[in-house]
Amino acid sequence: MYTIAIVDDDCYIGNMLEEVLTRAGYSVIRAYSGTEALMLFEQTQPDLVLLDLMLPGRSGEEVLAKIRNIPVIVISAKVDIENKVNVLLSGAADYLTKPFEIEELLARITVQLRSRPNVKKGSLLTFDEILLDLDSHRVSVSSNDVHLTKTEFAILKLLMQNPSQVITKSIMLDKIAMDTPDCMESSLKVHISNLRKKLRDVNGKDYIEAVWGIGFKLREEDI
Repeated sequence: MYTIAIVDDDCYIGNMLEEVLTRAGYSVIRAYSGTEALMLFEQTQPDLVLLDLMLPGRSGEEVLAKIRNIPVIVISAKVDIENKVNVLLSGAADYLTKPFEIEELLARITVQLRSRPNVKKGSLLTFDEILLDLDSHRVSVSSNDVHLTKTEFAILKLLMQNPSQVITKSIMLDKIAMDTPDCMESSLKVHISNLRKKLRDVNGKDYIEAVWGIGFKLREEDI
C-alpha cells in the first residue's frame, strides 16, 4: 500500500482528500503546517506528497526545498504562471490549481507513483543481494540483517535509488541532509568506508565503488 502525505492547513480540503485517497486504497498521513510537515518527514518517508503552498509556520516553498527523492504534487490557489514555473523548477513533480477535479488528481497521483524508479510496492529497494525497506529502515544482504547507522542507511538508500549514477560528494551531502543533517564532508568518507565494510562482511562482495575525483556509485560488475 502506498502512503500519501497531505500537507494542508485547510481541514475541509484535507478531510476530503483523506477520504478520497483512503477509498482509493492509499494510506494517508497528514500535516497542518510547514513546520509539522518537516518534523513528520524526519520520522517517516511517504511515497508521494500533496503540498499546499500557503501554510502556517514554514511555507510550502520551504518544505519543497527540503524534500528529497519523493514526488511532490503542489495543490495551490496560486494561479500565476511565474509561480507555477518557479515551483516546478524547484523540484515539484506536478502542480494542480485549486479548485480541482478529484478524478484528475487521482490520475496525476497514479502517473507519479507509476514512474518512481526502483521503488517496489511496499517501499522496497533491491540491488543484487541487498534489500532495503524504506518503511522499517531494515537492510539485509543475502537474507542476513545488517545494522546500519542513520547516516549509513541514508547513503545506501541514495545509492540504491540511483544505481547507475555516480553521486558526487556535494550532491550526496545535499541529498542525505533530510535524513541525516549531521553528516559533514569531513566525515563522509568514514561513513562510506564503514558502510562498505558492513556490506562486504556478509558475503564478501564490495558493493560501493569510489570513482576517483568524482564521487561514489554502486558497483555493477564483478560484485
